[in-house]
Amino acid sequence: MQALFQVDIGKGSVEAAVAYAVQINDLGDNAAAFCQDLVSGAIGHQGEIDATISNLAVDWSIDRLANVDRNILRIALYELMHRQDIPESVAISEAVEIAKEYGDDNSGRFVNGILGQFARNRKDDGDKSKE
Repeated sequence: MQALFQVDIGKGSVEAAVAYAVQINDLGDNAAAFCQDLVSGAIGHQGEIDATISNLAVDWSIDRLANVDRNILRIALYELMHRQDIPESVAISEAVEIAKEYGDDNSGRFVNGILGQFARNRKDDGDKSKE
């Protein structure tokens, strides 16, 4: 989240933001590679992810969302949409915990609500396709 936030707000390069996040968090090689994948994936799919957030965040444009919440949602939705190796419950739970730690008093509930609605919609769409 720190690296994606830095790219989003500071408009810095992905490489510099990931290197900084790796350094300040003292990440090993595997964690650094995972961080790189999440940031690159979230940015690479940002149009699709931001459209999803806009559809789910009724009456909120993507630009009006708190910077921390927006970037947590981007990472979590990238995981939910494109990383089948990450269980849905893990992606949502981790996003909510990060939102509680780095966001404001309402961030955890907001992130949980958006991601929960995404999961319900996906389940409903899957159920409809079985009919």
